[in-house]
Amino acid sequence: MDGLAESTPQVFGYLILPQFSMLNLGSAMDPLRAANRMSGRSLYEWRVITLDGGSVPASNQIDLIAREKLSEVERIPNLIVVTGLEPHLYAVPGVLAPLRRLARQGCRLGAVSTGSYILAKAGLLDGYRCTIHWEYLNSFKEEFPNLEVTQELYEVDRDRLTCSGGTAAIDMMLHLIAEQHGRDLATAVAEQFIHGHIREQKAPQRMALRNRLGAAHPKLLAVVALMEENLEDPITRAELARQVGLSTRQLERLFRGYLKRTPTRYYLELRLQRARGLLTQSSMSVLDVAMACGFVSASHFSKCYRDYFKRTPREDRALSG
Repeated sequence: MDGLAESTPQVFGYLILPQFSMLNLGSAMDPLRAANRMSGRSLYEWRVITLDGGSVPASNQIDLIAREKLSEVERIPNLIVVTGLEPHLYAVPGVLAPLRRLARQGCRLGAVSTGSYILAKAGLLDGYRCTIHWEYLNSFKEEFPNLEVTQELYEVDRDRLTCSGGTAAIDMMLHLIAEQHGRDLATAVAEQFIHGHIREQKAPQRMALRNRLGAAHPKLLAVVALMEENLEDPITRAELARQVGLSTRQLERLFRGYLKRTPTRYYLELRLQRARGLLTQSSMSVLDVAMACGFVSASHFSKCYRDYFKRTPREDRALSG
């Protein structure tokens, strides 16, 4: 790195949109502050940007004050988009057009969690590998079928940075710090955050299945994994049992013993939970959501959905905005 690069702080802008996650913002910003402190140098600067240059409420209802307006930002080298649970509400021309302009000017654009949706709507992830929070993964793939979407913790692909969100943003920023200023500095920052292990981008987003279920029975884990992999075309109970070397009666006992429900009921709940994600996070029709989750008709889907969530699919969609 030449002397000029050594002495010139790298600038990161953070575009925060209403109901953004404070955890996402802190995880993406604070490693830069800590890098400055641990190195004893001003390696990084950061700026908070909003759509109108004013304050914006986070999802925890704390307002954050900014002093820059997105449309007035010129030639910033790095900009990371931080959003909340309903990014589609802010995929509007006033957000998308300035992002496209910054991309044309050579800005490296990034996103944390659902911020990837904003970049995708702007057409700024076309031709790039990208990722998003696991909860939005299915709906994101449905809405943007031509994108190369991965399940990685984060993706750094040329001048695009995308991250699954939460504490994964710490790992992404530590990766950038290590690239620019060495592994020792990144390790020192991680230790300051009591972040015991710098995760590689291929680390899983979700807990291991045994931790999520609170069970370690290998055949139970194998069946649930098969269910999760086959939500659109459900596998019969008999076939699930056959694939793991159990009888259907043994399979029933296994599920009742560990999960307090039948395998059929558990499978249905998985499909309904995926359906709720698609309904609230995408513009897919109710029929398309039903088909994507293995239901043979919209009417059967609606009945099962209402029985489980106590609301119809359309009511749930309306409540989500």
